[in-house]
Amino acid sequence: MDMLQRLQAQAEQVEVFHIQSESTRVRFEANSLKASQVEEISGLAVRVVRDGRMGFTASSDVTATEKLLANALESAAYGDPTPFAFPGPQDAPDVACYDPRIAELSISRLVEIGQEIMAYLREVDPEGMVSVELQRGVERYTLRNHTGTEVAVTRTPLTIVYSVDRVKGDDVLMVYDVQGATLWNEAFMAPVQRLAEKLRLAQQVVPLRAGRMPVLFSPAGALVLGYPLMLGLSGKNVVKGVSPLAGRRGEQVFDPRLTLVDDATLPGGFGSAAYDDEGVPHQRTVLVENGVLRGFYYDLKTAARAGVPSTGNGSRGLFSQPEPAPTNLLWGAGETPLADILAGIEEGLWVENVLGLGQGNIISGAFSNPLALGFKIEKGQIVGRVKGVSIAGNVYELLRHVGAVSRETEWVYQNFNQPYVLLEEMNVIARE
Repeated sequence: MDMLQRLQAQAEQVEVFHIQSESTRVRFEANSLKASQVEEISGLAVRVVRDGRMGFTASSDVTATEKLLANALESAAYGDPTPFAFPGPQDAPDVACYDPRIAELSISRLVEIGQEIMAYLREVDPEGMVSVELQRGVERYTLRNHTGTEVAVTRTPLTIVYSVDRVKGDDVLMVYDVQGATLWNEAFMAPVQRLAEKLRLAQQVVPLRAGRMPVLFSPAGALVLGYPLMLGLSGKNVVKGVSPLAGRRGEQVFDPRLTLVDDATLPGGFGSAAYDDEGVPHQRTVLVENGVLRGFYYDLKTAARAGVPSTGNGSRGLFSQPEPAPTNLLWGAGETPLADILAGIEEGLWVENVLGLGQGNIISGAFSNPLALGFKIEKGQIVGRVKGVSIAGNVYELLRHVGAVSRETEWVYQNFNQPYVLLEEMNVIARE
């Protein structure tokens, strides 16, 4: 009799989650190869509902079944009341998230890719210190529960991180980017080339006046707007009553050009898979449609508290219980080419990256951040990098009226696909 069967005799609900992963990582620092590492992780996590209360335990020792069984049952006596049921067997979409070309990437090939990226960036800025990190992995998890649900997911996440740091006197320049996918893409150098172009533009430092002006957010820069929205759209924050969007479903909350979708079924997405970490089929969830709030993303627990079905957004680590998390978050493309948006700006600011993203009371929508990298726009052209500049505002006010949304979108920070977003008037703080 296996663990699931033994627990079924002693609890109303049972779930056994088994995770296995192996990864290879190479790291270049300060223009040279620094380290390589191979890591394997395996473990079991068990959830039980006994007398209406949740018990949870986990271990990286998959042979410690007796201890896991005892700990799960014992912890249920002190667990929270559980308003939800583990899911029964359900069909899921066929999601492409495994690629043997990633699974079979050797250390030597990862080193070659890293050297290619490093050489390209060093050619653009020979004085900069280039760092590159690549990590490929194979993740497998199985989930079984008392209803007969048996889920197996295998993914091949690949992450590439690269940056250039340069210090000249009191001038500190930091340029960086992150790629992530689960299917191999031969065009991995395209984002590197975009970063290199920003590095070229950053060579010239120009002054910027303080005041209200048009601000154009790049896809990476737009995360300062998207991150508070991501928290506001979380079912966890909605049921806790701390989301400014709670109770506003169906309202025109934002500009009609704002559409947000969470989609774990995208082929090759970094957050893509057939099922979430609770055995619920993944899906495409429309969160905001043409500015109208359509819904939120939930796991089983928060969905039950809200009185709605789970959206398949349960996410967990081995030693943590599931919580709702976005998978691949897509900000819908607009109709205006980026070149046309730029051409219409007489004087403004381009936001590429900010410092301190996610700090402060961002659940309210408020943000105040100095720029890590930004550019001055003059007569439709980027004329140079700005220093000592900060931006501040509240996304729930700023996104009621959007000046333009670009036709072009880019993947940034692995899980986010975003356009260029123009806010026609925003407060900009500049050091004199």
